[in-house]
Amino acid sequence: QVQLVESGGGLVQPGGSLRLSCEVSGLIIRSYTMGWHRQAPGKQRELVATITSSGSTNYADSAKGRSTISRDNAKNTMYLQMNSLKPEDTAVYICNCQLGRYNYWGQGTQVTVSS
Repeated sequence: QVQLVESGGGLVQPGGSLRLSCEVSGLIIRSYTMGWHRQAPGKQRELVATITSSGSTNYADSAKGRSTISRDNAKNTMYLQMNSLKPEDTAVYICNCQLGRYNYWGQGTQVTVSS
């Protein structure tokens, strides 16, 4: 059974930083494209960043310059370092891994940016 488990979310003040982790079990992520998405209350899920099996990255405009996606295939884990957080970054952050028709999602971790 494939499981993606996010961690690292929490309450942080504006301007603060968080590092999210997505630990995957049940498959080997080496060949998968990995991604972080987020969903705020009342809004559609949106892409934050992706990283391919070769390490190429892509960021949403809202994340560029403030976030870094990375992966550690040896640990079967993906990360999202978020800096200079803003209240509008408040959302549930969800990881996924995709290869062909296979697309798996985690349950998400809450990030709240508030003073």
